[in-house]
Formats: sequence, C-alpha cells, structure tokens
Amino acid sequence: MSIAQNKKAFHDYSIEERFEAGLVLEGWEVKSIRSGQVHVREAYVIVRDEEIFLLNAHITPLKTASTHITPDPTRTRKLLLKAPEIRKLIGKVERAGYSLVPLDMHFSKGLIKIEIGLAKGKRQFEKRDAEAEKDWKREQSRLLKQRTR
Repeated sequence: MSIAQNKKAFHDYSIEERFEAGLVLEGWEVKSIRSGQVHVREAYVIVRDEEIFLLNAHITPLKTASTHITPDPTRTRKLLLKAPEIRKLIGKVERAGYSLVPLDMHFSKGLIKIEIGLAKGKRQFEKRDAEAEKDWKREQSRLLKQRTR
C-alpha cells in the first residue's frame, strides 16, 4: 500500500533499476507517516561514508506527538540496504554518473519501506519526447474506444 509517491521523478529521470530500502525512523515519524503526513517530492538520496541517506523528505509532526522532543520534519534519515546493494549503488553513482531518487514510500509487511531508483537525468528534448509519446498513447486509446462503439 503506497503512502507517498514521487511522480516528478519519472518526468525528470529515466529509472534504470529499483531498490527497496528500510528507513531508520523515530516514533513520532512513524505515527505521522501512518497518518499520511509525508512528502517525498523534493527529497533526494546521497551516499556518505559507504552509507545511504534520505535528505529533505518532509514528515509533518502530529500535534499529538511527544512533548519532550522537538521534531525536525526534514532531518537526514538513514536507509537500510544489504551490503552488496550498497556497494553496487556506490559504484554506479560515483563512477557512472547515476543519481539516486526516492520513488515511493509504502508499507511492506507492516514496515515502512522506501523504493529508490538508480536514475539518469533526462535532457529537455527527452522530456518533450516522453510527453508526446504519452499524449499519443492517450489519443490512440481514445480512438480505439470510439471505433469499438
């Protein structure tokens, strides 16, 4: 079940591979995510000291959250992946010029997971071509519907 999606990533990047990662979260963050108070549109993923981190994902604190802590909505959150996956991502990002982009935050067996994509940035003409292709497919399906009636 999806919690938050980053649809803009599919417009700006061509996604080569997808990985599912766990998140290191605090209690108030889990409560906020379960109530749908999360945005990953402006978020991005970086590699630091052979670890993967999610930056700028905004989790709005609930009013009923704990009173003895001061929540930081955009704090840096560590992503949990297996060591071979991390090494593969580090190699692609540092050598091949790929980017890591958060695609979708969802529940998996009661746990909160985030899907990250290994992506290459699209140039402006590629974005226009993709948009034209999408429009043509929409028009094509519309024409086929009219013919079957």
